[in-house]
Amino acid sequence: MIQPPAPLIAADNVSYFFGEGESRTQVLFDNTLQILPGQLVIMTGPSGSGKTTLLTLLGALRGVQRGSLTVLGRDVAGMDEAALTEMRRNIGFIFQMHNLLESLTAIENVMMATHLTEVAPSMAREHGIALLKRLGLGHRIEHKPGALSGGQRQRVAVARALVNCPRLILADEPTAALDKASSLEVVDLLHERAAQDGCAIVMVTHDNRIIDKADRLVSMVDGRIVSDIMVRELMAICEFLREVEFFARLSPAELSSVAEKMRPWRFHDGEVLIRQGDVGEEFFLLAEGEAEVRVAEGAGDKVVATLRHGQYFGERALITGEVRNATVAGKGRGLAYALGKADFDKALEMAPSFRDQLRKMYFGR
Repeated sequence: MIQPPAPLIAADNVSYFFGEGESRTQVLFDNTLQILPGQLVIMTGPSGSGKTTLLTLLGALRGVQRGSLTVLGRDVAGMDEAALTEMRRNIGFIFQMHNLLESLTAIENVMMATHLTEVAPSMAREHGIALLKRLGLGHRIEHKPGALSGGQRQRVAVARALVNCPRLILADEPTAALDKASSLEVVDLLHERAAQDGCAIVMVTHDNRIIDKADRLVSMVDGRIVSDIMVRELMAICEFLREVEFFARLSPAELSSVAEKMRPWRFHDGEVLIRQGDVGEEFFLLAEGEAEVRVAEGAGDKVVATLRHGQYFGERALITGEVRNATVAGKGRGLAYALGKADFDKALEMAPSFRDQLRKMYFGR
């Protein structure tokens, strides 16, 4: 059996406090997070929600106070400063303030990150120039920061973070000073690195222009991770929901809020998703494979329908409060997305007039 890759970051119930004594204030609350190789993770949330504090913990720039944290396979708790410094050499940092050295040219600033590596200077310089060109700075390679715009300086900082091909890249608002085209160029480059080199990227941003480039979207509110979703999976669920009459009237934002609450259910052949006679607790969308609808008949069950990709089931019992009127079981292996009753009710409340129509339709049968 193929084993899944080990996470490059594994945080378990991580909390953090500022201050001491009576002024001690908790800013992070029991956050658990795993980041796998090859992932571009975007972290969003309102200002003051703890995103940057968590990012600096993940980069071992702050010490762990409560909980456990493993970065690049090493437990950072108790590591001495020399060990932390060595580990940070495998991390590329991109901060909102570019922190370039004013006396050095763009390529010299990039090369500063290579001085403690074993890569030959000529190869490091060649790689640095290629990165600057990719970021649209081929004509500014020998310019010093004072001759560069804010966006150009930020792109130099991005090249500096990438030049050593780090296993982990942590970025705090890396596109804040960039126009849309430059922002997309930077994120595309980061995404390529994640896919080709197997590194992981965690990016804090408020930039809605790049959200759909993420593999995962982690949202924080008041020091807590409140959602952690796979973006492509979310988009696929929204496409399914858009075809369901119950949800067709919802806006894209409303559809996304429903999709975020749906959990994947990978089923095997014969596995029961809904059992006849049970109280209805979940609504299902069938994303992969097939499922059989069976009705009790005599001593056995009779197959009355086969559900396929894109079809949904389980809504009647949620709307009417009746018990399940049929059993639904997997036919082969497949994937369904399940939405709990409370969240299903909330989704229907977004379109109350349609909810009333549904209730009349089902109760009138």
